[in-house]
Amino acid sequence: MLLSGVHKTTSEGIRLRGDINVCIVGDPSTAKSQFLKFVHDFLPERCVYTSGKAASAAGLTAAVVRDQDTGEYCVEAGALMLADNGVCCIDEFDKMEQHDQVAIHEAMEQQTITITKAGIQATLNARASILAAANPIHGRYDRSKTLRANVQLSAPILSRFDLFFVVLDECDDVADYNVAKHIIDVHRCDEELVEPPYSKDQMLRYIRFARTLNPQITEESRRVLIDCYRRLRQGDTMGRSRTAYRITVRQLESLIRLSEALARLHCDDDVKPSYVREAFRLLQKSIINVETEDVTFEDEFGETDGDIGGDFTGNNGLDGTAPTAANVSPDREEMRSRPEEEEQQTKPKKTKKKKKLQITFEKYEAISNAIATYLRSIEDQGTEEGTLKSLKWGEVIQWYLEQMESEIGDSLEELERMRKMTNLVIKRLVHHDRVLVVVGDSDLPELEQQLMVHPNYALTEAT
Repeated sequence: MLLSGVHKTTSEGIRLRGDINVCIVGDPSTAKSQFLKFVHDFLPERCVYTSGKAASAAGLTAAVVRDQDTGEYCVEAGALMLADNGVCCIDEFDKMEQHDQVAIHEAMEQQTITITKAGIQATLNARASILAAANPIHGRYDRSKTLRANVQLSAPILSRFDLFFVVLDECDDVADYNVAKHIIDVHRCDEELVEPPYSKDQMLRYIRFARTLNPQITEESRRVLIDCYRRLRQGDTMGRSRTAYRITVRQLESLIRLSEALARLHCDDDVKPSYVREAFRLLQKSIINVETEDVTFEDEFGETDGDIGGDFTGNNGLDGTAPTAANVSPDREEMRSRPEEEEQQTKPKKTKKKKKLQITFEKYEAISNAIATYLRSIEDQGTEEGTLKSLKWGEVIQWYLEQMESEIGDSLEELERMRKMTNLVIKRLVHHDRVLVVVGDSDLPELEQQLMVHPNYALTEAT
């Protein structure tokens, strides 16, 4: 963020943003405010610190006020204008009012502030990077939910941040001991000073020099950028996305800015593919939630009566005979004379129960990747031979069971369980994730249907 990307101007006069916006989301007492204060002290010239709860739209952008001496209207600069060519640190960003957040949309993307008030119409520069800190909605970050579900920010604001960093307050004996020891030493004025390898002045000189470089994107890096953006979009459109927001062209521009900033960090005149891959890793980690919840399948396994007592054969199920007029008592004769509607109400309703099967997301990913890779290899083999190759649903299940033969062993129960789980995974890949598609006649029995991988699906690389 301190180095930023390269500011550009197109042949049509359109300015492209080079500054990088970063948002820190974390649990309370994780030193988010101290981090912002440190950045503010590190860049005293072009850095402005403000709090989101106490900031208004006019205070962040610009305000039109009347001059006390002349009586004329003039423009008074806000925090983003004062931080031009620097960093604007906004604490408690999620506490800002909705209309105040909307006011900085233009400043975060176009890096300009347009004012039309009191007869004054002006467009002012706000070329500043935004470093924001926000708290989760319910006090603590919920690891089973996406970032968007944890932070009270709108989708346009989320898409304008290049990177998100999630800071968690996890319980760990060693970490808790070290933190407690350090805090107590600070209060006793007995903390040990750490000698950094570089001084503050040396770091500032290095940053100033690196910002003078304008690295260029090579042809190989261009291909890697296109491939990384395609993979981000692929994960967003295939129904398996756990991202904080929709992947748009803004994320492609974020990839470019991060790659250029990494090239400046290494004082390189060219953006190498390794910088692009590192930028892709940073962006991928920042937009995906911390922990993925398990995958649950629902399988209908039969019908059962709503009432488990009695079989309703007419004589309480004691024998299999039907009652006759000779052995029907007056009480039972009275029961038979009730209206037919009341008798219908006493009949039990048959319900179809659903049995739930749950597996971890990592296991689901492993099965789906193995199946998709195998089917894609079959398709590639057919392409080389000039034919269109596909496999039947049942053949895919049988292939995966053969791959898992060592884990299944001689247990028939484990074999049946694995067969059922593989079938449910394939069904989810076809109907929910749209990773696999059915080709040919879809009216055939399920196990006879032909399967292929969706042509737009990008296989996940093994990590």
